[in-house]
Amino acid sequence: MSTTSPNGAEIYKMLVKAIEARELKPGNRLREAELAERFGVSRTPIREGLKRLEAQGLAVHEPNRGMVIPSLDHNQISELYFLREVLEGTAGRLAAQHASDAEIEILQELLAQDQANLADAKMLIRTNREFHRRLYLASHNRYLVEQIDHMRLSLLLLAGTTLTDDDRRRVAIEEHAEIVDAIAKRDCERADRAARHHIAEAHKARLKFFF
Repeated sequence: MSTTSPNGAEIYKMLVKAIEARELKPGNRLREAELAERFGVSRTPIREGLKRLEAQGLAVHEPNRGMVIPSLDHNQISELYFLREVLEGTAGRLAAQHASDAEIEILQELLAQDQANLADAKMLIRTNREFHRRLYLASHNRYLVEQIDHMRLSLLLLAGTTLTDDDRRRVAIEEHAEIVDAIAKRDCERADRAARHHIAEAHKARLKFFF
């Protein structure tokens, strides 16, 4: 029984997953030969995958180094978090307006799970992604979700996570609780404000982490 080798689109997805899992990190070189061996394919789909990665801003050409995963500087981080604050505030506002009772219950369950596992940093890092994804979907605006998904790719270039800090985990969960409570009470203004505040605090924590 033969298996089909991954094509360029599939290699791109594999590369994104590797970046998300920190198997490939900012500053790492992306050598075609090494990647072809890693994924067990020829250089052609690797080349196609790298072109897609470059188009998304997750790979750049550097003199004398070739293709590398870029690192974000201070200004890029601030620009990214400014945009994230706007988009997530909008997601919170729309979720308060459009989320179904079932979607709100899922957010409440995720929050309760995180509150019960505050000391487990690895679990909270995973569930944090799920919480935000559920928040975006609860907005019921496909174009907003698309924009956030695109932004999320850039977030993969941030080194590490602020959730490894005990205080930041505790405060982040408190901020999530404020967002969920506002959505459950259908308070659009408060949900918008709470979501923006959450990202603004994450931005400050990120800058401290960066330096």
